Amino acid sequence: MIRVPVLSPDGEPLMPAKASRVRRWLKAGKAKVVHNDLNLFQVQLVEEPSGKKTQDILTGIDPGKLFTGVAVQSRCATLFLAHLKLVFKNVTKRMSQRAMMRRGRRGRRINRKVPFNQRNHRECRFDNRKGHKIPPSIRANKQLAFRVVQELNKIYPFTDVVVEVIKAMGDKGFSPAMVGQHWQIEQLKQAGYTVHAQEGWYTSNLRKYLGLPKSKNKAEESPTAHAVDGICLAASQFMRYRQVKGRSGTFLGEIAVTPCQFAVIIRPPICRRQLHLMIPSKGGKRRGYGGTVTRHGFRKGDYVKAEKAGITYYGYVSGDTKTQVSVSNANWKRLGQFTAKKVQLLQRNTGLVSTVGLSNLTALSGAV
Repeated sequence: MIRVPVLSPDGEPLMPAKASRVRRWLKAGKAKVVHNDLNLFQVQLVEEPSGKKTQDILTGIDPGKLFTGVAVQSRCATLFLAHLKLVFKNVTKRMSQRAMMRRGRRGRRINRKVPFNQRNHRECRFDNRKGHKIPPSIRANKQLAFRVVQELNKIYPFTDVVVEVIKAMGDKGFSPAMVGQHWQIEQLKQAGYTVHAQEGWYTSNLRKYLGLPKSKNKAEESPTAHAVDGICLAASQFMRYRQVKGRSGTFLGEIAVTPCQFAVIIRPPICRRQLHLMIPSKGGKRRGYGGTVTRHGFRKGDYVKAEKAGITYYGYVSGDTKTQVSVSNANWKRLGQFTAKKVQLLQRNTGLVSTVGLSNLTALSGAV
């Protein structure tokens, strides 16, 4: 049975309830449907509940370079699964492009007809070789996962997060993966979460013990790609490996893996505004490129309803022309261009694009 997130009248997350109970609440007028940035189905009670006791709930994060799995698990049920499509490649490409544009802009600005010491060189403002920085691509990956955890914390009452960690060979201080993982754990701790680190081999053994399926296709948008490891990470706090005297070790404790809401989450691939293009225009007039503002009152990433030829489309604003608005689906494939007057705003851009469905791992693996 799927569990539905429940909020108190003042917005405090309560223990999720079964879908059958939520239907009775809605029918009797005791609850109402409310919105969240992850696009999950959620209700809020109209009157104060009889109690606010909660069970232990943990969130597991299986970080990766291109994809990350997230799971919210209690001892009795799986509450939520997510597959995050990271922006590593896109950020790397754009940072390289930005460096190229900067070099070209500085080269055009320098007057090479004057002596070197009289040229328009910018003086050094600070020493950028000091400090503990992480690559922008790694930072963007970790920030997306951190944003999802923050939004989940507004829906589910948890305080503990389990993160899978790796051990890089050689000097760990110069490994971007190690630096990014330490930065992520530090950010979670500063936000008030209790963070538990778990190594990958332990996650693998626990997944095999639970009999959960694992897809070999890392890019597959299903719970078996990465979210299943998030379940095992969260379950590691409910189940512990113990060595039995005279026998091989086993896991003590149990959890229930149940059907739940499953979401594929991406960040809207919106280009930032570029004041200087790679090829300068003639006459010194630069055409507009990038940014989130359109000429019709919409922002790129807004969720809208558009109509064309008697057909209604739902999607996200991805661009505009003088009289039309471009609308794309959750995979950022354009559905079409629509007259601005026939586009209706449903929700402002939240910085996340979430496609929600249902997942049932037990149907693939049998009873757990």
